[in-house]
Amino acid sequence: MLQSVNVPGASFPGVSQGILIQGGRLLVLSGHVPVDVAGDLVTGDFQTQLTAVFENIGRTLAAAGVGFEAVARFTIYVTDYEPAMLLVLRQVRSKFISAAVPPASALVAVAALYDPRVRVEIDALAVVS
Repeated sequence: MLQSVNVPGASFPGVSQGILIQGGRLLVLSGHVPVDVAGDLVTGDFQTQLTAVFENIGRTLAAAGVGFEAVARFTIYVTDYEPAMLLVLRQVRSKFISAAVPPASALVAVAALYDPRVRVEIDALAVVS
């Protein structure tokens, strides 16, 4: 249902430059933040919060009857961005996404999110068959 579209010389590790969607319905995920199953904010360092966000996204995907293999795109918003965060992002994301067809992604540094304790928020598009 999802096919990577990558132009030689323009790709980045673990990211598809484009995703071709063949059939299915579009699932639009709003911004997910680091909350646990009870809805409590997960505080801590960037890696801890990022893991909690991906786990939260996983719960939403499961509720729709799919997993991370259905994700076509992520938009990742981070506060206090530093280049070293990209390595952490790739390491955490790789535990969840399909390496065969990684989602198209954008990383956006922002001044702030809805709560000053939140360092990362991710929205996504997924395809449900």
